[in-house]
Amino acid sequence: MNPLGDDLLAWIVLALGGALLVGNVLAIIRPPGHPEEGALQRAPIARSIVMAAIGFVATVWALASLIVG
Repeated sequence: MNPLGDDLLAWIVLALGGALLVGNVLAIIRPPGHPEEGALQRAPIARSIVMAAIGFVATVWALASLIVG
């Protein structure tokens, strides 16, 4: 028996997928107010949507693994 739990990988994927999803959605919805010099004014929309979609898939997959398994 693993001291950190048998579903450790699913929990890690859930955490990373959720962070990827939420972070990219927030970058699209609420860009930084006063970006530093040389920084982008807004997040690249296409890249942020693709990364949020990957985070969504990872989150759903991890939740399904935890619920079913």
